[in-house]
Amino acid sequence: LSILLSLLVPAHTTRSPDCGGILTPSGLRYRKSRPTPPTPAAGRGRKSVLRQDLMAPPAPEPSPISPSSKNQITSVKVDKFSLTLIPDTGMRLSIEVDLGITSAPSTTKEMRLSILADLHVEMNPEGNLELVTFDCKPTLEEVQSTEEMDRSAPHKSSGSDVDKQINVEKICLEVSKLLLFPNERLMSLAAPFPITPSCQVQYQPLASPMYSEQGIIISLQTTFQVAGTVIPLPVSPVPFSMPEPASSSPSHLILAFSEHFYTSLFSALEESGALNVSLLSSLTTATLAERITQMGSLFQEDLPVVLQAVTRSSPHVVLEEDKAIVKLFLTAQIGAGASLFQSFLSVNVDVTARLHLSVADTRMIISVAAIEDIELSLATSDVGPVLAALLEELFLPTIREEVPAQINVVLRQGVFLPHIASFTYTDVNITIHKDYVLIPCNLQLEARTG
Repeated sequence: LSILLSLLVPAHTTRSPDCGGILTPSGLRYRKSRPTPPTPAAGRGRKSVLRQDLMAPPAPEPSPISPSSKNQITSVKVDKFSLTLIPDTGMRLSIEVDLGITSAPSTTKEMRLSILADLHVEMNPEGNLELVTFDCKPTLEEVQSTEEMDRSAPHKSSGSDVDKQINVEKICLEVSKLLLFPNERLMSLAAPFPITPSCQVQYQPLASPMYSEQGIIISLQTTFQVAGTVIPLPVSPVPFSMPEPASSSPSHLILAFSEHFYTSLFSALEESGALNVSLLSSLTTATLAERITQMGSLFQEDLPVVLQAVTRSSPHVVLEEDKAIVKLFLTAQIGAGASLFQSFLSVNVDVTARLHLSVADTRMIISVAAIEDIELSLATSDVGPVLAALLEELFLPTIREEVPAQINVVLRQGVFLPHIASFTYTDVNITIHKDYVLIPCNLQLEARTG
């Protein structure tokens, strides 16, 4: 039984979120403030898709609105196109279209087509989120009728006449077509993103989103690949749930990242070897021999002293109010020689460094802002405390200056945040809390011109 439980527990605990997001009602209503003319590369807009589909020739399939072959839709004007949140249920798409329908050379009817479609997001068998319709109700009403003959008063068709002009199945099919483009974009959410040339991050949805008054809540689990292989990460000691804001947020999107996410990130970098550093000291074997007499017999020529530091255990990130720190555990071999490195001492280096977080486009920029504490301890026990203090005096400035610089070179490209193609983040405000980081931001749809 204990063997069976040992197999089941990791499988269960690995399916837990470590980050997520809330798409707020403001984000759901977001639209690009400066629309540009659609291009073949950019694709057709939502309104133009509906307009062109309704204007399409009826053959070989029947038109969505076609009482007879004599009728023809001559104009389509989309007056309303909105998406609203329904807590605990999903979303409602509301479309109102003014149609001009010509049934004879002398007769033109103006009709109002109203469509209400209930939508929600599901997980498909491939593990991607997919926007689907589960209810669609189109209604058609004649607004005005004009003929060359004397018709001064508006004409109302009877309910049966209007109903015959609606092909409900075809209308709802046109609504489903509108979801093809956003669903293509939703698939990009789970794409792998590069961190370093050998390390990638991937955000995987764990379940269908939840709907609350605050917005659409999506829970994500992060996986990291090193050289194309998913690496095992430490299990989160505390289950993470997406923190909901106490009141409605003006931001379009609220991202949240757990403390475990950052620990996993640095563990992946450690696994890829990206945190191993080589530090060139300002000392040489000759200047070192002036302080440590034994050095004179080890090296016959004057060589620069080098510290080659590798991680000896996984890093750990701690989040506190307004503060993020990373703890690195390194072992540095102190030696000399470029082509043939010869180590003469091994030192354990424990670094506690403060992290700075910012966002550029869709990337989170993480940098080591300052080292708060360094502890040096000799890995070999046959060296006295006097030498240990001397080594700290000689090498501490190099470690304090070079370790952050080299780690920041690794991190300077940033870590991609969960996002879908064509969108970037603006008006970002990062707040660090105990155990998690909150990133409210606005969406910006990029204009594609080719």
